[in-house]
Amino acid sequence: TILYECCPGYMKMDGMRGCPAVAPIDHVYGTLGIVGATSTQQYSDISKLREEIEGRGSFTFFAPSNEAWEQLNAEIHRNLVYNVNIELYNALHHHMVNKRMLTKDLKNGMTLVSMYDGQKLLINHYPNGVVTVNCARIIHGNQIATNGVVHVIDRVLAAVGNTIQDFIEVEDDLSSFRAAALTSDVLDILGKPGHYTLFAPTNEAFERLPRGVLERIMGDKAASEALVKFHILNTLQCSEAITGGAVYETLEGNTVEIGCDGESLTVNGVKMVKRKDIVTSNGVIHLIDQVLIPDSAKQVFELGGAQQTTFTDLVAQLGLRSSLRPEGQYTLLAPLNGAFSDDTLRMDQRLLRTILQNHIIKVKVGLNELYNGQELETIGGKTLRVFVYRTAVCIENSCMVRGSKEGRNGFIHVFRQIINPAEKTLHEMLRNDKRFSIFLSLVKAAELDDVLSRPGQWTLFVPTNDAFKGLTDDDKNVLIRDKNALRNILLYHLIQGVFIGSGFEPGVTNILKTIQGGKLYLKTVNDTVLVNELKSREPDLMATNGVIHVIDKLLYPADLPVGNDQLLTILKKLIKYIQIKFVRDSTFKEIPLTFYKINIIESNVQPIIREEDPSISQITKLIEGEPEFKIVREGETITKVIHGEPIIKTYTKIIDGRPVEVTEKKVTEERIIQGPEIKYTRITAGGPDNEEKLKKLLEEEVTKVTKFIEGDGHLLEDEEIKRLLQGAGTEYTKVTKVIEGEPQIIEREIKKVHLE
Repeated sequence: TILYECCPGYMKMDGMRGCPAVAPIDHVYGTLGIVGATSTQQYSDISKLREEIEGRGSFTFFAPSNEAWEQLNAEIHRNLVYNVNIELYNALHHHMVNKRMLTKDLKNGMTLVSMYDGQKLLINHYPNGVVTVNCARIIHGNQIATNGVVHVIDRVLAAVGNTIQDFIEVEDDLSSFRAAALTSDVLDILGKPGHYTLFAPTNEAFERLPRGVLERIMGDKAASEALVKFHILNTLQCSEAITGGAVYETLEGNTVEIGCDGESLTVNGVKMVKRKDIVTSNGVIHLIDQVLIPDSAKQVFELGGAQQTTFTDLVAQLGLRSSLRPEGQYTLLAPLNGAFSDDTLRMDQRLLRTILQNHIIKVKVGLNELYNGQELETIGGKTLRVFVYRTAVCIENSCMVRGSKEGRNGFIHVFRQIINPAEKTLHEMLRNDKRFSIFLSLVKAAELDDVLSRPGQWTLFVPTNDAFKGLTDDDKNVLIRDKNALRNILLYHLIQGVFIGSGFEPGVTNILKTIQGGKLYLKTVNDTVLVNELKSREPDLMATNGVIHVIDKLLYPADLPVGNDQLLTILKKLIKYIQIKFVRDSTFKEIPLTFYKINIIESNVQPIIREEDPSISQITKLIEGEPEFKIVREGETITKVIHGEPIIKTYTKIIDGRPVEVTEKKVTEERIIQGPEIKYTRITAGGPDNEEKLKKLLEEEVTKVTKFIEGDGHLLEDEEIKRLLQGAGTEYTKVTKVIEGEPQIIEREIKKVHLE
């Protein structure tokens, strides 16, 4: 049964529904009786306030309800009633403002001056319509009187004079919080004007913290500052205004959820408020019996939530947590509990430890710092790659879910699966798996195996041998003979870029261009990767240069016609899920292998010169590029100093060896085209007096060459080498080390790199 009553000032009429009759308005004193605030009316009478509120003026009276007076502390209530002429009179004046203020005039954050000693009344008008004055809620508002307005409130207002800081400094039960606020230089903030809400943990709350945690936080100023600020809101939130869970930002920067369970306030869903609505001049205090620790005051290993306990427990059990430097910064890549299968948990602990090491990054990296192609090094020594998609961020084969957190010394990111670092190239993975032997043989026949071996970013859809059932050797030979056709088919399976199955938005079709030029249609449905509506039986096999998605059908572009009857017959054997077009005598376009590059890194190695007795040391320097000087065998000549473009065409690998006897007898030198004119003093190497001449040359105070120049080398005369280098402008240094014995012929191996 629902009972209705008339609002104050309205009355029922016999035979009519509702409350259609209205009583004439009265002065403030009379209105107190109309709205049922009879206790306030009585105290106004005995305190000599009645005459004032019946007379001339315009007042706003925040009148405590009868229940509010009953809930007042008994001692305070008794003192007010016994001292009616002073204390009670002043207390009632503290509830009054010397002008009419309807609820529409009461703005959020407004401060009114009461009629007692200029005391302040803090007004909050919340979005849910609740209006409070010093956290007392207006339960019946806008009761108009001839000389003002009456608002009935749910508690008796106490005088407000101290700040939040003042209260903390004198409250014995807040000594631990006071120490933390002093250490972090936050206490002074709470003494400044403002509209703050403080959830102040009691001493008992601090005693509940693990000792090591409290000591670490109190010894770290940044952590203690974060902890204290996490208990402070920059808005005034009275308990009466909180009717449901709402999220508020703290001074620390993170948020807390404040709610109500019907009896008490809750913080982050936990009932912990012991005393509420301690009003001060710059805000309100609620005492709580638990300490709120923000993520920013926690160590990174303390950030794990209920869904990552398997990971965090294993990290602790296997000694990884204790092995990391306390002052170090890390990023944890924490798989969900469900990612750890029973087989994984039963594996050898050394292997499991290695897996976990590859989920800990050596540096602190936030979600907003990750970018596509980024490489991250783990404490296990592996390199993990980052892939960024429209709705997902993935590392190797696993993608993130919501729940990233930042701690004092690192981040934790949550992942769907265990991360598997890549170990082999695409080509190596195909070669090591017998399921792909037919596909790999076709790749080799099309001269594409080099593409799958080199560094790059590829997505490869690999059909297993089952996709080639019915293919005879003759059929295979037909495919191999038409290299253009074979390349078109195979390169339709290859996409530039790495595309992880879980990186796609579920149910959304992604149109990707293949190297062949056609389009592939990718999507995920119920965690299954579909390519052209064909299921990938094994997606996301990571390689160092891409990713493999295993399929059991050969892919073919539906819009690519075949012009050869024999080839059409073969393709129809293998491909039954689409209708292959036939256009007689049509040919496949040629696909040159220019879609990938060979990158050669040029290095500049400086020789090491050691000051020792004169000798000839072994030659270990590798010189890349076109030679500036060409030293040739017997019968050939030097005709030119070459200065070309800085593109590397060849390189010469020098093989160190022991000194051997010089067998070349004759060297003919021609004039060098570039540089000043050079005069030569000819000495023939290899004669019977060779050793004496060599020693004589080395003992002279002349400039020697420590840099070996590419070519088929033999010993030149001292002055010849000296003058050649001077003419070409090449750097040279003084030889300070020689070895005894005959000069040697240096063997070297020449390889050529062809650039597209």
